[in-house]
Amino acid sequence: MAQCAATVPEGTQLTIIKPDDFHHHFRDGAKTKSVLSHATKRFKRAIAMPNLKPPVTNTELATEYYKHITENTPADASFQPLMTLYLTDNTTPEEIHKAKQTGYIYAAKYYPAGATTNSDFGVTDVKKCYPALQAMEECSMVLCIHSEVSRSEIDIFDRESVFIQEVITPLLRDFTKLKIVMEHISTKGAVEFVSNGPDNLAASITCHHLLYNRNALLVGGVKPHFYCLPILKRETHRVALIEAATSGSPKFFAGTDSAPHTTESKESACGCAGVYTAHAAVELYAEAFERMGKLENLEAFMSINGAKHYGLPITEEKVTLTKKSWDVPKTYEFGGETVTPLRAGFTVAWTLE
Repeated sequence: MAQCAATVPEGTQLTIIKPDDFHHHFRDGAKTKSVLSHATKRFKRAIAMPNLKPPVTNTELATEYYKHITENTPADASFQPLMTLYLTDNTTPEEIHKAKQTGYIYAAKYYPAGATTNSDFGVTDVKKCYPALQAMEECSMVLCIHSEVSRSEIDIFDRESVFIQEVITPLLRDFTKLKIVMEHISTKGAVEFVSNGPDNLAASITCHHLLYNRNALLVGGVKPHFYCLPILKRETHRVALIEAATSGSPKFFAGTDSAPHTTESKESACGCAGVYTAHAAVELYAEAFERMGKLENLEAFMSINGAKHYGLPITEEKVTLTKKSWDVPKTYEFGGETVTPLRAGFTVAWTLE
């Protein structure tokens, strides 16, 4: 079981390679600039999720989105967006090769149809994607997967384990050289599956899945700002995740799944799924590693493991974290509206200098 280590003294500093985020939602329109103001301070590179309206299903749309992100990046930020295609039943091998040739499209995202926000255009049957996946294997494009089935008869707490059985296991058998990332894993079973899997399989883990279990969402009333997909699980799963993340294993790395929605849309009769962490993600990961007494492994998890899996060079830029608490605002500006961040109104123990 995970143990709570003694905390490090106030004022302790930790300098690491500037992290990468291998799962980020930048949104579109005026909201993108608000997100980038937080993300670019903390990350050198980030995989940009393609589940917009309409989704980023081809190279032309990905190019437009790439330009939108770069045009809204703060002038003083040295930041690189890593673009993705939204995989559908009809994605062609020709489109995959065309995307790869751009030099800025690094992955394709597999959303099971209906599994999460704006996923209605997603994959209905993995076999329909096999021609596209073969092309991805040929040109070394990474497959990012939202690893949950979406069938209504499957309990929401079991959807990851069923997906592993029904989709990931056959994929690994049929595509031995395709680099696969199970994104935002949330269960002990997923940790064990990735740990025991082949070298072409890795996983990203969010800071909120490391720090919270389902009590945060459900005890004392439903807390909509903790509602995400995959949903927070019981404590045994959180423990397995934090042990994996802090273990030093190269198979696990940071993917925040920072997913901003307006405060109004979260606090509604049908609140949408997503937790906003771009404002403090690196600091929150540091909290998780400190709790385990494994701060020495933070840099590999944040800045090295993911880059190696994606075949990217390790950046030379550095950032420094200081053990100094700060108060998180109750809301941030979000393209003319507001977004409620994780820890709104409470403190974060580390500060990014």
